[in-house]
Order: sequence, then structure tokens, then C-alpha cells
Amino acid sequence: MSQFLRAHIALFIVNLVYGANYVVAKGLMPNIIGPNGFIWMRVSGATLIFWIIFNKRIEKIDKSDWVRIIGCAVFGVTVNQLCFFNGLMRTSPVNAAVIMTTTPIIVLILSTFLLREKIRLPQLFGVLIGAIAAIIFSAYGKVSEFSTSSGDIFIFVNAFSYAIYLIMVKKLMAKYKPITVITYVFTIGLFLVSLWPYSISEFMEVDWASTSTEDILRFIFVVIGVTVVPYSLMVYALKRLSPSITSIYIYLQPLLAAFFVYVFYLLGKEDYTDDFSYVKTICAIFIFAGVYLVIKPPKEVKKID
Repeated sequence: MSQFLRAHIALFIVNLVYGANYVVAKGLMPNIIGPNGFIWMRVSGATLIFWIIFNKRIEKIDKSDWVRIIGCAVFGVTVNQLCFFNGLMRTSPVNAAVIMTTTPIIVLILSTFLLREKIRLPQLFGVLIGAIAAIIFSAYGKVSEFSTSSGDIFIFVNAFSYAIYLIMVKKLMAKYKPITVITYVFTIGLFLVSLWPYSISEFMEVDWASTSTEDILRFIFVVIGVTVVPYSLMVYALKRLSPSITSIYIYLQPLLAAFFVYVFYLLGKEDYTDDFSYVKTICAIFIFAGVYLVIKPPKEVKKID
């Protein structure tokens, strides 16, 4: 098997894990654990694992870069993660997955204003299509018992925060090893999440004695499977594939989330199938179209000698 094919398989597994996470994590909230306590558990577990496994590969950070590291921790872990799980608890897995695909659109908008990058006409058209479709998609979520506007807003804030993180972390990734950046970002993020008054208190409220084996396995999947495994596979894939190819895989997350919704339904677990509708499907298609126009690279103009 070629390295090229292995890289694509790695990317598929990453998005497969993310797609499953929408259903797995939601099934634990809020009856087993609150969203804030869940994030504290996930971030503390991931931070511990990063330091234990990768401590010999972690570099020292220059004093001039600590402000950016802290900013990445704020937007990449604290705001991002807290909003995601608080949103996921209040909306459906498919809603969350579709809204998250707007991240490239938000990155483009922020890059235009903050980094003064030029926006091409197809990209502008993609932003308009994606934004309008996302608004209709979220507004239509009110008709479902699994989707609320407040939950969708949390996911939008999460996507916005993650977009800021992607812009801020770019210079750090070019200067340091990815594991160095992610370890320090998670470490500071853990400190900030711990300051949030609901985090540790919700974690302490978990009745571990009555927690089932299935719930424990779900916790392990979210803490380890959705953090350490995707990181390792993503680094492997990025070394062999271009960022544009990697970004296209974001389209798979809503489809895979929908797939796991039906898998859990057939297994007699949570049932979110009533959340599907033709309107949401059409809106999702337009969102995908908008994202495609945003991330599609421009055609190279051939020079005539």
C-alpha cells in the first residue's frame, strides 16, 4: 500500500472518529455528566497523555511567542471546547456537524479583515451562499425536539473561535513542532477551563459507582480516541497531502454523523432520526457548495512565451 493511499485512509479515520463523536459524546450529556465537566475531563486527560507520551519531543517556547500560545489556548481549547459541548448537548449531532463545516468560510472572512488577504469573487460568492444557507439551517432547527437555536448558536461560536485559533496557530506551527504547540496550548487551556466555575463542579457530580461499562467506554473514546488518535493520524496525513486536499475531508463529517445516528438507532440506543428533513438537506448541500468555493484553489494562468 502506497503512502499516498495510507494518508487518505488516515484522513478518513480521523473524520470517522469525529463523526462518531457527535453521537457518542451527546449520549453522555447531561444525564451522566454536564458539558463543562466533560470538557474538563477531556482536556485534562489529553494534556496528561501528551506530556507522558511526547514529553521528550517538546521544545522550549520563546518569550515573544507566549502571548500567541495563550491566545491559542483561549480560542482553540477554552472557548472552542466549552461552546462545542454546550452546543452539542442542546442541538442534534447532524446540526453540529453541518454547522462546523462553515469553519473554512469563517477563516476566510477573518483572514480578509485581520490579515488583509485578498478575497476572490468565487470565494465571496461561496461566503454568501454558505452564510445564507447556515442561517436558514439553524432557524429551521426550531421545529425539532433535538435542535434548539441556542445550541446552534453555541456551535457557531465554537466554529468562530476555532477559526481564530487556526489563524493564530499558523505562525507557531511553522516555527515549532506540532506536538510542542498542541501540548502547551492544551496545558494552558486546562488551566483556563479549570477556572470556569462549572467545570470541576460538574465533573465532581458524576456518580462513577453507577456509571455503566458502556458509558466508561464512551468516556475513553472521547478523551483518547477523539484527541490523541486524530492528532497522530492528522500529522501523518499532512506530511503527505496538501492542506487543500485535507480540508475537503471536512465534507465527510455531516455524512458520517448521519451514518452514526442511524447506527445508534438500529442498535436501540439514542434516536435522533426525527431531526432529518428535506429543508435541512438542501441547506446542507448549499453550505457544502459555499465551502467548496471558498477552499477551491484558483486556476493557474498559463504564460504565453
